[in-house]
Formats: sequence, C-alpha cells, structure tokens
Amino acid sequence: MKLIFVYNADSGPMSGLFDIGHKIISPGTYSCGLCKLTFDTFAEKQAWRAFRESAGVEMEFLHRDEFEKKYGRTFDYPVILRKEAEIEILLSKKEIDGFGHLDDLIEKIRESLK
Repeated sequence: MKLIFVYNADSGPMSGLFDIGHKIISPGTYSCGLCKLTFDTFAEKQAWRAFRESAGVEMEFLHRDEFEKKYGRTFDYPVILRKEAEIEILLSKKEIDGFGHLDDLIEKIRESLK
C-alpha cells in the first residue's frame, strides 16, 4: 500500500513563490488545506516530518499537475489517496479542509493504517 498526497498547487518555482506570497498576504483564502496543515510559510512542520518518517508506509507527495501527468486522473484537491491495486480516496478535500489542526490529520491517517 502507498499513500499519495496531492496538494492543491502546481509545481515549479513561480508557483512556489506565489503560494508563499498568498500564505503571507491572505492566509485565510489560501486554497490548499493540506499545505496549511503540513507546512509553515517556508518549511515543512516538524511534527509532520516526524510522523511521515515514522509511519511505516510508503508515501508519495505531488502537486496537482505532477499527479495528473503521472496518473492521468483528476480529483478535487487537495486529496489523500490510497493506492493498492486501485487508487481510492482516503481523505477528500472536504475532510482535509475540516481539520483544525495537524494532529487531527495525523490521527485520521493513523486510524486508516490500522
């Protein structure tokens, strides 16, 4: 099993700069709940890094353009997918956007791995 995390952002340096600016200028309107939970303005949150390094499951992290090019599928982003024989939604955009804190996301992922 592999978990695929797809951010609601495109890859590339210009997109990255735009995202940082958006987080600083108007964080309330930033459209990637997964980014908000797992990253500070400039770097990955330490608690998230510790979780993903110790989770014991393969994880892949992609921007939406990278995901669509690699897998030829689209979803409502952000999304967390589970890939075994097929790709299925583990956590939808609505669920991700509903988490108030990183700990909520981590707990839900841990529960799904049991």
